[in-house]
This record gives sequence, structure tokens and C-alpha cells, in this order.
Amino acid sequence: MLLVTGLTGCTTIGYYTQAVSGHLSLMVSGEPVDSLLASGEISPELANRLAVSQQARQFAENRLSLPVGDAFTDYVELSRPWVVVNLVAVPEFSLEPHRWCYPVLGCQAYRGYFDLGDAREEQAHFDAEGYDTLIGGVTAYSTLGWFDDPLHSGFTRLSEDRMVALMFHELAHRVVYVDEDTSFNESFATAVELEGLKAWLTETGKPDVFQQALERLSQRNQTLDLVSASTARLDALYQQKGQLGESELRQRKASIIAELLASYNQLERTWSQPGPFGARPEKLNNANLALFRQYNEYVPGFRQLLRELNYDFQVFYDEVMQLSEQPNDERSAALARLSERFAEDL
Repeated sequence: MLLVTGLTGCTTIGYYTQAVSGHLSLMVSGEPVDSLLASGEISPELANRLAVSQQARQFAENRLSLPVGDAFTDYVELSRPWVVVNLVAVPEFSLEPHRWCYPVLGCQAYRGYFDLGDAREEQAHFDAEGYDTLIGGVTAYSTLGWFDDPLHSGFTRLSEDRMVALMFHELAHRVVYVDEDTSFNESFATAVELEGLKAWLTETGKPDVFQQALERLSQRNQTLDLVSASTARLDALYQQKGQLGESELRQRKASIIAELLASYNQLERTWSQPGPFGARPEKLNNANLALFRQYNEYVPGFRQLLRELNYDFQVFYDEVMQLSEQPNDERSAALARLSERFAEDL
């Protein structure tokens, strides 16, 4: 059961206890989706979402070659919109998140909690040490195939296309997992999510929904461009820690982030729906940027690799598995080259 700590992470027995008990509570609360659909006792809206989820499971297995197993065959009604909350903590003058290490699964750049109060208590410790921190609600997580992850109301409260995309993302984590490389893992899953959703919407023939998804993809790409430029400046600034005083570092950091925030909010006004940082955020910090970079840093590279393999998902996964076995520097360099080709082909 310590494998459940892959959702979260801590070295204390108390932390492991809440992780295991929280996940077990979720697992035993599930009801078979087929039974709920046959009962006629659920709302038409929920019935529609559950029916679509099962269609998406089949699509994920047959078209995307994802290892579906028995995932998402049970349904759990949650009393909150998120299933866990994740804490991200990043030093004041760095973009490298603090890492928590767990048995079996190695180290990850976040720590998840089933209880918001526990997360805030841990956040306070990092805040006191001067870290930039962020707590974010997580709609879903993956147990990497060790358990049959249930569908829950966090999924079904989303729009249809967002629900399907999230299912593809979480199922992608069953394909490959690299210890201590959150950016690789999450960027890969995000690439499968995006390309899988495009294939799903094309096949199901929903042009209006497809246009909304394309707009969100455009928002993500524009935000990634802004974040990449700003984090490059911040990385260069933080390398001067031995040359500049803390006051000067703090002032320059604030200026760079303020410029990023202003540029993002200006872009956000042209969008018809909130972007990756939400609607008109009032502040950002290292934790926001590090988290966004983890989920998007290598997405262009993975998408280019899939494109070069003619969208054969199984061959793509085989190539990604080979890539995952390379040393970190070689993986990063290969994905950087692929990203450059992706930008050239746009």
C-alpha cells in the first residue's frame, strides 16, 4: 500500500497514513458505471457523462493504444471539486522545486494531500523558510496502473471534452514513468492528452467543441511562449546569486514576474475562456512557473515525435520508452531538438 504514496509524499508515518486511508476510501466508495447507467436513478446529465466516459475508455484502448485495463469502470461521488490538493514549494531564487522522495517511486516535485488543512500546515513551514509556494486542487491522479483508478465527480463536472482529455492524460501515466523526472512524465501525458483529444473530437464529429479545444490549445501555447521567455530571464538572474545581493535579486525577480503577469493578462482579455493561470490572476511566483513548466516543457517535443511517427501511438510509446531509458541530459537534449522541429513545422 505504500505505492499509494506516489500520489503524494512524506517520510512521516502520519503522512503515509492519510495517503493510504484517503485512497482506500476513494476506492471502496465506487459503484460500477454500468450498474449506475442501467439503474435509471441518476440524472440525465450524469448518465450522459458516464456513457461518454465509457466510449472514451474504448477509444483510448482501440485508437490511442493506451493500457486501459479496468480503470474508470467505477464511479465515486465526491463532496468537493478536487480529489487531492498538491503543494509545490520552490526556493525564492530558483525554479527547481523542492522534491519529496517516496519508497519505490523515487522523488517528485510536489506533495499531495486529501485534506486541505494538512496541506496548508505543511505550506506554512515552507513559507516561513522563504519559499515560493502554491497549493492547487487536483481533479484526478494516476496510480500508474497499480490500482483500477475510479471515475469520479471531479471528472463528470467538467465539460465533455475536458473530461475525455483528463482521462487520456491519466491513462498515459500507465505507459511510462521516470523516477525523479516530473517534467518528462507530465509533458508526455499532456502531449497524449492533446493529441488524443484532437483524434477523439475529429472522430466524434463535434466541430464546435473542437474549436473550443483548439482555442485552449492556442492559449496554452501562447502562455508557454511567455513563460519560457520569462523563466529564461529568471534562470539567468538566479545564477547571479553570488554576485548580487538579495535585495537586488528580489527587485529584479519581481520586475520580471510583473512583466509576465501584465503580458498574460493582456492576452487573457482577448480569449473567450480563462487561460492556464485562470482569469486575470493578481500574482504569480516561482511555484506557479515551475509547475506550469513541468506540465508543458517537453510537450512540443513529444508532439513532434508523434507527428514524425505518423500518429502511430503504439510506435510512439515504444520510442518514448526507449527515450526514458536514456540519461537525463540526453533525454532533455533529444526533446529540445524535437521541440525545435515542432516550432519550424508550425
